[in-house]
Amino acid sequence: MRKLAAVRPFLTQAFIPAARNLQYMRRRMRPFALIAIIGFPLYFYVWHALFPQPYENLALRLVGSALFVPILFSDRWPAPVKKFLPYYWYLTIFYSLPFFFTFMLLKNSGSNVWIESALIAAFVMVLLLDWLMLLLNFVIGIGVAYLAYWLTTDPVVLHTTYPAHLAIFSFAVAIGVVANYDMDRIRIEQERAMLATASSIAHELRTPLLAIRAGASGLGCYLPSLLESYSIAQQSELPVPKIRLVHLQSMDGVLSRIEQEAIHSNAIIDMLLANARFTGGYAHGATGCSIAQSVRSALERYPFREGERDRVLTDLATDFTFHGSDMLMVHVLFNLLKNALRGMASVDSALISIRLVAGPRNNQLLFRDTGAGIAPDVLPHIFTRFYTSSAGIDDASIGTGIGLAFCRDVMRGIGGAIDCKSVEGMFTEFALTFPRP
Repeated sequence: MRKLAAVRPFLTQAFIPAARNLQYMRRRMRPFALIAIIGFPLYFYVWHALFPQPYENLALRLVGSALFVPILFSDRWPAPVKKFLPYYWYLTIFYSLPFFFTFMLLKNSGSNVWIESALIAAFVMVLLLDWLMLLLNFVIGIGVAYLAYWLTTDPVVLHTTYPAHLAIFSFAVAIGVVANYDMDRIRIEQERAMLATASSIAHELRTPLLAIRAGASGLGCYLPSLLESYSIAQQSELPVPKIRLVHLQSMDGVLSRIEQEAIHSNAIIDMLLANARFTGGYAHGATGCSIAQSVRSALERYPFREGERDRVLTDLATDFTFHGSDMLMVHVLFNLLKNALRGMASVDSALISIRLVAGPRNNQLLFRDTGAGIAPDVLPHIFTRFYTSSAGIDDASIGTGIGLAFCRDVMRGIGGAIDCKSVEGMFTEFALTFPRP
């Protein structure tokens, strides 16, 4: 059980590309299913009647068609069942491509028609699957097909050309695995779109935010005098419009709150731009930095709302240095603070603690909050770029999913790491590990 528990995180991480790849396959699923539903029985007629082959099997083809029928209507699946669509999709692809075409190739004694058909199937697999699913489907599909051939054929005839066919297919799949850049292309395009969007947001919002802040600051200089003049006019029974006391009292701090919100919005824009632009390197080089000073800078510069700063506790006595960028580390802490404060919003007694720990091999910054925690199904994905979840943390509310990925990239850039453990409803703790200088 312990070995299984140790392997499970690795398997979960390994299958993340398959799950993400499926998001971009959804629009192609139904057309592909429609072609398969028609194609399986149609080619029975082609290879059985028009161009007869040594072996055909209508039952196997009808099973292939039947497997794709639910995919054709996947948008009507009940909500609890839809979560199983990825598994069903990969099972259907497994049957209809590697298993079926390998089995039919064997049954037809490696005829030219089925060699060409199997190569086309391999090509379609390269287009549909990420590299890991492609490799697994190829290896397991061929193995299961050979087993089915052995169980259903008497006598079993393994032609001398089969190893040559296997070598050709293996080469095709190996090239497909190496050249399978679909996920990288998607990630690059997402990063470009994110950077363009972030730059556009910054450009469009900074000017009005600056005007709002300047206007609030200017009004703040004169509003107290105006309110005092209004009070004197009322006491002197001059004909001035009546303003309720509660409204007068609310004006007392409204301008400072407007200015604070403008500052907060500008800080979030800065954070979004830093997250989107960082690619894992240090454009201006790395220097020796004090982690305690980075924490103090982050807490001084972060635009806390009223009462939030009092909920952050620090223990910075065990200071240490790291070789990196103080500015980037401040933004890492900004992201952690933003996520933690959002998760604590519904927990009145929740606190944040930031503690430094020095060790013989590495040093750590432990960032812990006692807020809502992270759901177990979300936790393995939180450092995945562009992953968002309304039940989790990161940037779900604005739909970017880049904050914690940015933190991971910064930590990897200095040779360190960031890990997270959480119990839903109790706490979330991030451990930032720094190599010793």
